[in-house]
Amino acid sequence: MTSAEFKILFDEHFSELRRYIFYKGASEDVATDIAQAVFVKLWEKKPNSKPKEIIGLLYKMASDIFISKYRHDKVVANYAAKAPPPDTYQSPEEVLEYKELNQKYETALEKLPDKQREVFLLSRMEELKYYEIAERLELSVKAVEKRMKNALQFLREAILTS
Repeated sequence: MTSAEFKILFDEHFSELRRYIFYKGASEDVATDIAQAVFVKLWEKKPNSKPKEIIGLLYKMASDIFISKYRHDKVVANYAAKAPPPDTYQSPEEVLEYKELNQKYETALEKLPDKQREVFLLSRMEELKYYEIAERLELSVKAVEKRMKNALQFLREAILTS
């Protein structure tokens, strides 16, 4: 297909194809986007068929893209419906309690022995697995587990008693 043949095909069928997608249920903008995508794909494929034989292919491609978009939008909508609502409101007491707890945590973290703090931060902040921490610090996994256990116990006691 030459570029002249493509231009004629585009000029003659773009509006019809857009209208076809619109009547399938898409908004005007989505119908325009799908029609453009169909012609872009057609140009990329550069079929050897004559333009009159390609018209059916145009509508098939448009329908397939529309169905894919519809399914995708449905999945997105289902996910959004199941997502928990964001907690946008916090009472002043909750904010104050959070600040106090965070301050206790920071203080306890500063008092934590260096080796335990290092393991704890690698686990919690960098989200490394115990075997990754062991490799990085050249320790056994058991040593990492013990340091983590001790760090958690120390932090728990420091936060609860202060």
